Amino acid sequence: MEEVPHDCPGADSAQAGRGASCQGCPNQRLCASGAGASADPAIEEIKEKMKTVKHKILVLSGKGGVGKSTFSAHLAHGLAEDENTQVALLDIDICGPSIPKIMGLEGEQVHQSGSGWSPVFLEDNLGVMSVGFLLSSPDDAVIWRGPKKNGMIKQFLRDVDWGEVDYLIVDTPPGTSDEHLSVVQYLATAHIDGAVIITTPQEVSLQDVRKEISFCHKVKLPIIGVVENMSGFICPKCQKESQIFPPTTGGAEAMCQDLKIPLLGKVPLDPRIGKSCDKGQSFLVEAPDSPATVAYRSIIQRIQEFCSQRLPEGENLVGS
Repeated sequence: MEEVPHDCPGADSAQAGRGASCQGCPNQRLCASGAGASADPAIEEIKEKMKTVKHKILVLSGKGGVGKSTFSAHLAHGLAEDENTQVALLDIDICGPSIPKIMGLEGEQVHQSGSGWSPVFLEDNLGVMSVGFLLSSPDDAVIWRGPKKNGMIKQFLRDVDWGEVDYLIVDTPPGTSDEHLSVVQYLATAHIDGAVIITTPQEVSLQDVRKEISFCHKVKLPIIGVVENMSGFICPKCQKESQIFPPTTGGAEAMCQDLKIPLLGKVPLDPRIGKSCDKGQSFLVEAPDSPATVAYRSIIQRIQEFCSQRLPEGENLVGS
């Protein structure tokens, strides 16, 4: 996927889409059009809609296949285990919506109410929205250019009746392109708590994740921390650990130390994670004693602690 230029002036800059470094950038037209500017009435409409949502968390990665959707789903499952916590999971991976499958909601439909689209509820306190619910078949391809994707994300944020929500988790596609710019810009005045960035240990993943971190700094998106997925494999019989994806350059831990951002934790491989996702079940419930479940729960707790310490709305947040 194409990336934001290294010397990008930033989506909120007066030079956005107009500077010399913007030439040839796939997002040039979007930035120059002012899609994220206050001139778009959707910005204020979304701000008003989001007043009932306490915490907003983006799950990002520069690399595909590192487990963003799996992590997003289990973050939602984990938070929703407290029946007094209202959780919403929004899937903005327009071309590859896997959340309906992972959450066991394939075949469900979105319903219209007087106050907007109603999310699909897995539990009374866990609502889900995805473009996958709008397709006639899970095998249907979504072949959309940037503006139509942006319009869909705007509609999800503005027209879905989320109600009173403690945590809104936004699962994103890989990269730093249209979907990422749209969600950051549309939520710019609604206060995003921050981003959780997902990687795997090998350098081929880390080099794209560094670009994602750079993107966060450029658009002034706070970084909650990094999660290293597929971090070793612990044999369930002998308990010996093997490195399936060797951290040849030190893995996420070395990267986080170098870039001075928090490492939230490492989730080891467990074949039952994939099986749980295919069955649409919570791995945290299916394998409560797995080292991966222990890691998930520790990471979820750290995210909750970060959100509870967030600055009041309106104050300037600077990413770590």
